[in-house]
Amino acid sequence: MATTQLKNGDDFRYLVVRPGKGGIRDVFRCWVWPDGDGGRRFFESSEEGVFDAKVSGSRWIIVVSVLIRKVIAILGKPLEWTGNVVEFTLNLLSMNANLLGLLCNIVRGEVVVPRRGTETFISTVGLLDGRMDLLNEEKLLKGTTDFVSEERGLGLEMGNRYLVDLCVMASKLSYENEKVIQNIVLRYWKMHFVGFYNCWNDFQKDNCTQVFILCNKPKDANLILISFRGTEPFDADDWSTDFDYSWYEIPEVGKIHIGFLEALGLGNRNDTNSFNGHLQAKTSISSIASDVSHGSTSPFGHTKSTISNLDQNIEHFDEVTPEVEQLTAYYTVKLQLRRLLMEHRNAKFVVTGHSLGGALAILFPTVLVLHKEMEIMGRLLGVYTFGQPRVGNKQLGQFMEPYLVNPIPRYFRVVYCNDIVPRLPYDNKAFLFKHFGVCLYYDSLFIEHKVDEEPNKNFLGIRYLIPEYLNALWELLRSLLMGYTHGPEYKEGWFCILVRVIGLAFPGISAHCLTNYIDSVRLGKKSQSL
Repeated sequence: MATTQLKNGDDFRYLVVRPGKGGIRDVFRCWVWPDGDGGRRFFESSEEGVFDAKVSGSRWIIVVSVLIRKVIAILGKPLEWTGNVVEFTLNLLSMNANLLGLLCNIVRGEVVVPRRGTETFISTVGLLDGRMDLLNEEKLLKGTTDFVSEERGLGLEMGNRYLVDLCVMASKLSYENEKVIQNIVLRYWKMHFVGFYNCWNDFQKDNCTQVFILCNKPKDANLILISFRGTEPFDADDWSTDFDYSWYEIPEVGKIHIGFLEALGLGNRNDTNSFNGHLQAKTSISSIASDVSHGSTSPFGHTKSTISNLDQNIEHFDEVTPEVEQLTAYYTVKLQLRRLLMEHRNAKFVVTGHSLGGALAILFPTVLVLHKEMEIMGRLLGVYTFGQPRVGNKQLGQFMEPYLVNPIPRYFRVVYCNDIVPRLPYDNKAFLFKHFGVCLYYDSLFIEHKVDEEPNKNFLGIRYLIPEYLNALWELLRSLLMGYTHGPEYKEGWFCILVRVIGLAFPGISAHCLTNYIDSVRLGKKSQSL
């Protein structure tokens, strides 16, 4: 199979793992006979022999991944139905003052029935953690203003802790429907709601990528926030994407996770040439950035004066159809962001997300760099992700370092304790998925450690097994005490405690809950060593 060819002669390489192409017999053959045809059934590659050369030595990883994705595919519909029932039931109990209130309302004939899509219908993630208020809205406004004006890379120091609290709360809010998001942004946070976008994934043939945008005020805003929705608890496609090992390699840039590119609307693995058209460097409105503002020390090669180029060249657009711009996440967000940056001349923007949303949050500026959108990148304040899976290889991280790490850190990856998702996809010599950026790792005592990589990077190993389960037991006990030790706003409800109980069997899954990340941001204390 030939590699995908670019007009300039460069080669785009790819590896696609397709669990549906083989049966259980092929999985078994892949395990016991790595040089046979069984394993090859699951792979489509631009290079002949890629399975023999790179994958066969790690066949057990492939077997586990394929089996998990096969199980997820089988359970897809039942999982969706279960999610609908659980979400409806939880909302029914919440709206009727829990079980006793519901029974009383049934007797009185006054049962409040939940309706999806309304501002009172809350997602499963929102019901796990009912907090809506920010840490401190007034200090957020002042802290954000100072942070934007001084352009400091502070991680989670108190100078911008309120900004990071906004990011983690926005990541939680992204799981809600549009009316809930708008209501909380306007009524609770006293900010300006820009819009909610339900975007197209051409591989899944569905509008399954959600993102919303807000400004800290309607006029003369100095902060624009973009929040991508993450892995939904009962969405089989989201979980299958997290366990996917497929990648697409861009010459001189690196390998990028195919599932995350598809979620941004930048291609379809059924036609690998489609990634080529979206990921080539564009010659659109921002390509002139490197030719202006000589003498600037910015890694983006320009000063604030060059931002005027945004509106001077607004009539030029990337070579994509209007339909694609309206439907897909990357183009929709980019066009909205460009408009907002023109409208709010002193504003900078932050991109955030939890889980899958964190992967999209870091890939969005990555593609901006690929498209040479340097005026827009010059207004980037930071990227904050929570429980984010790996998005590419080491080369990709090195490619993005001048834009997100040096000279000022702008990308912070927050990881809580034993969360399994930041350990996905597997990092080894065959697949080469690597994290980059600054990792802020929190243990179960909410102690922050600034590290290159979280401990137990692949969530495997006998020596980690017993500590993982002991830690899950501690988290269950902690959940019963939080309201007494830290105040009523940290008290965990019965549903959250139930998830902690489930965590006794699956500690890596329960650790992924946003409750842990909100508590880490608000209660975290620094440590100099891990």
